[in-house]
Amino acid sequence: MHPNLISRIARPALAAFATALLAACHIAPPRTDDPNEHFNRNMYAFNDKLDKAVIRPVAVGYRKVTTPAVRTAVSDFYTNIRLPITVANDLLQARPKQALQSTSRFVVNLTIGFLGFKDPASLLGIPLEDNDFGVTLARWGVPEGDYLVLPLVGPTTVRDVWRLPVDSYFFDPLSYYSRNHSYKYGQEYIPSALYLVTLRSRGIDAESFLASAYDPYVFMRDAYRQQRLYQIYDGNPPAEVIEQMQGLNDNQGFDPDKLLDEQHTWERQNGEKPE
Repeated sequence: MHPNLISRIARPALAAFATALLAACHIAPPRTDDPNEHFNRNMYAFNDKLDKAVIRPVAVGYRKVTTPAVRTAVSDFYTNIRLPITVANDLLQARPKQALQSTSRFVVNLTIGFLGFKDPASLLGIPLEDNDFGVTLARWGVPEGDYLVLPLVGPTTVRDVWRLPVDSYFFDPLSYYSRNHSYKYGQEYIPSALYLVTLRSRGIDAESFLASAYDPYVFMRDAYRQQRLYQIYDGNPPAEVIEQMQGLNDNQGFDPDKLLDEQHTWERQNGEKPE
């Protein structure tokens, strides 16, 4: 595995955490077109066990030995150093205004922001944009394809999975730096590993949302799809696209009593008393 591919491991799952409230507020069931569900659930279980055994404990330890100010500075550094990925994809999508905006943010934070450890660009009103090759493919008209959960990667789709090799190899400054420098004793993995820990530590505060879901796998699947949908449409997806994703235009209809029964079943199986 390329060392900087490690830096992509937690990103999809944590992006889903960021939209967990949105997913929890659904009044319609998520779509059920998940032909790889058996495989995906097995991979979800594998990733969950790996997270609980290794990644989360390290992230918890990181939070204990650092202050919020230090974590913010490290997070800001990684957010800024990866902005060339966004700039490159803005250009591929023929969005020069957004590319110039992200370039300006990158330069401002890299210079007067002390290599990105500070974020003066936000104080100057330069917004932060997040873009990747999966979004580029979507805007080129490439269909989403099946939903996938991959080992060590997490939620993705047949379309989105291409952002891993393309963005990590061609557009990521950390990847470029590691390919052009020699290291000893695995030192090339340190920046990517720290980025992974930084990402995972952000998700700890949002874990209660996932824990409250009667089916965490479905919850994560739905949250990931929403997050990507809103990213592709700059936060304003058409109503018909939302309805299609949520299954509102399926012939099966929506049965709230069935969903409530499923919730109560899960609560009984997990030792919780339904209200």
